[in-house]
Amino acid sequence: MTTNFSFCVKNFDGKARRGIIKTSRGNIQTPAFMPVGTAATVKAMMPENVRETGAEILLGNTYHLMLRPTAELIQKLGGLHTFMNWSKPILTDSGGFQVMSLAKLRNLTESGVTFKSHIDGSKHLVTPEKSIEIQKMLGSDIIMCFDECTPFPSTERTSLKSMQLSMRWATRSKEAFGCYPEHALFGIQQGGIYKSQREESAEHLKSVGFDGYAIGGLAVGEGQDLMFDVLDYAPDQLPRDKPRYLMGVGKPSDIVGAVTRGVDMFDCVLPSRSGRTGQAFTRRGVVNIKNSRHAMDPRPLDEACKCPACLNYSRAYLHHVFKANEIICSMLMTWHNLQYYQDLMVGIRCSIEENKFNNFKSYFFDEQRRGDIEPI
Repeated sequence: MTTNFSFCVKNFDGKARRGIIKTSRGNIQTPAFMPVGTAATVKAMMPENVRETGAEILLGNTYHLMLRPTAELIQKLGGLHTFMNWSKPILTDSGGFQVMSLAKLRNLTESGVTFKSHIDGSKHLVTPEKSIEIQKMLGSDIIMCFDECTPFPSTERTSLKSMQLSMRWATRSKEAFGCYPEHALFGIQQGGIYKSQREESAEHLKSVGFDGYAIGGLAVGEGQDLMFDVLDYAPDQLPRDKPRYLMGVGKPSDIVGAVTRGVDMFDCVLPSRSGRTGQAFTRRGVVNIKNSRHAMDPRPLDEACKCPACLNYSRAYLHHVFKANEIICSMLMTWHNLQYYQDLMVGIRCSIEENKFNNFKSYFFDEQRRGDIEPI
C-alpha cells in the first residue's frame, strides 16, 4: 500500500465520520467535496479563487485530458498540478464513465474499450493499464481504477456481468499501478442496485487491497430514494479504516444523506454547471436568478454567505448580468455555489466533531423546506 497516503477517522456520530486524509501535497479534511476541473479548469473560476472557497482537492477528467491537450503534453509541461496552477491534491477519474457516456461507436471487450473521440472522431483504445498510465502521466495524487459504469436500469444479469468485468479490470489496474510512491489508488465498487453484487464487488476489492474505495454506479438516474437504499448497506461493505468516495454526487441533500450513511468524499459538476445556468444553492434552497422576481431585489443571494457575489452584488445585479449574457454572472454564481458547498462541508464536519450531526441535519432540512426568502 502507499506509505505517503493515510486516512484516519477522528470521530463517529452514528455512521457519519469526521476524518482526515494525509497526502504528500497536503491534508484533506473529510467529509470533503471536490470541485470538478474537467479540462484542467474549474469552469468560470481561477484556481486561486477555488482555493479561497476552502477546497482542498480537485477532480480532473482523464478522458477529456487524454484527448485534449493529451497526457503526453501535460507531462512534458510538468504535470497537471503545474499545468493548471493547483498545488494541492488532485484526484483523476479513470475515464470509464466518460467513455461510456460521451464517446462515439464504443466497442467493449475483455481487454478494454475502443471508441471514437467525441471531439474529432479519432480512434482510441483504453485498457486498465492505459488508464493507469495516463493518470500517472498527469501526476494525479489519487488514481482511480478503470471500470465500466453500469447503466441504469440494468437487469440483474447485465449488472452482474458488468460488475465482474470491472473487478477483473480492478485487479489489472492494481498490477499496472505497481509501486508509485506518494500516490494512491482507489478501487471502485459496482453492482448496481443489487446488494449481493455489491457485496461480491466489495469482497473482491478488499482481497486486492486499495488505498481507498469508491462507490460507483449511482447518481445515474435511479433517483435519491433508491440511491439511499443502496447506501444503507454499500459503505458498510467497504473497509472501515479507508476513505469512502461516492462518485458524481451530488445535490446538497444527497451529500447530507450520504454522510449520514458513512461516506467521506464527493464530487459533482452541479455547483459549477448550475452557476453557469443561473441557479444558486443557498441555505434556503435553490435560487433561480433569471426569474423576474429578482429584477429589483437589492439583497444578496444568501445573507449568511461571505463569497464575493453575496458580499458585493445584489440579486438585481446578478439578474441583470444573467439576462445580458455577461460572463461575470457565470463567474459570480459559480463562486457562490462552490463557496456554499465548502461551507456545507465545514458545517457537516464541525457537527460530527461535536456529536451534533442530527441537529445539523434537522436544521439543514428545515431551512431547505422553508424555501427562498420572499421578495421585498
